[in-house]
Order: sequence, then structure tokens, then C-alpha cells
Amino acid sequence: MPQQSRARIHLVIRGRVQGVGFRFATFDEARDLGLSGWVRNLPGGEVEVFAEGRSENLRILVAWAHQGPRLARVDAVVEEWLDFIGDLAPFQIR
Repeated sequence: MPQQSRARIHLVIRGRVQGVGFRFATFDEARDLGLSGWVRNLPGGEVEVFAEGRSENLRILVAWAHQGPRLARVDAVVEEWLDFIGDLAPFQIR
């Protein structure tokens, strides 16, 4: 896979995103997309995602994060696109 078709992204999702299965749904979505990285809850009530893989699959994950699982209410998604490094393990929940 050419390096330019891969990327890394850092997301912080705000809203009603804890206690609604957001991390587990993110895990399923990222795994289905073949992404590496992790998802975790933050102390302030946000969910943080760090993922890398094919750029088009990361764009799909970002679009999904704007909706989230059925019980979530997403108010904002802060995204930071970064260069692919290749040092992340298969996607996990932290």
C-alpha cells in the first residue's frame, strides 16, 4: 500500500458520548474498517480516538463519529490529521 494512501487521525468527540456504548461501537467500526489504534473515555466526558490506516477508511470513521451509536448525541468532533507512522497495534478499547 503506498504511503500517501495512509494517514493517522486524532479525534475528540464531545456530547453525550459516555455511558452509551460509544467506545464499543467505535471499536466495531474501526475493526471493520481495518484500522489500528485505540479509543478511550476522557475525564471531561469526551471520547478520544487515535487511529491509522487507509485514508479513505479514516474518512469513513470520522463521518461515523459525527453520528455515533444510536443512544449517543454528538455535539462536536475535533479532528487532527497526522502523517502515518505505522506504530499502532490492532484497534483496542482503553
